[in-house]
Amino acid sequence: MNELANLIRIPGARHSNIRKGRGYASGKGLTGGRGTKGYGARSGSKKRPGFEGGQMPMQRVLRKFGFRSLNHKYFAVVNVEQLNRFEDGTVVDVQTMLETRLVRKLGYGIKILGKGDLKRKLKVVAHEFSKSAIKKIQDAGGEAVRVMEQEV
Repeated sequence: MNELANLIRIPGARHSNIRKGRGYASGKGLTGGRGTKGYGARSGSKKRPGFEGGQMPMQRVLRKFGFRSLNHKYFAVVNVEQLNRFEDGTVVDVQTMLETRLVRKLGYGIKILGKGDLKRKLKVVAHEFSKSAIKKIQDAGGEAVRVMEQEV
């Protein structure tokens, strides 16, 4: 039976520390693996992250791109064409979409987008809708309801 008192260390799992500056025989004597002279040989020297020995570092070579606003709201996206899997007259709400794995992570909420065609008459309840999605849902005879409007 495994107990704390009976645990043994797996061979090779831990290595002994390299003892620098302890003579020539240690292999890390004299300069202690710091080379000779220069900034890196001095006490208290620390190279900043990304420093490449004076060569132009990669973060400066590669171009800057993209921007992520701190206030951006990330929605789980569902297209109108994906709602065709439900039967006519179904109320497709957040819980239904999560159960049917139409949405895996909720994020800030669910946004219905207007890609594709809707062939079913559904009542769709979500956090946000695009204008084209609302039009397609209503054209199919359904209803688009925002979650906030439903709770009131």
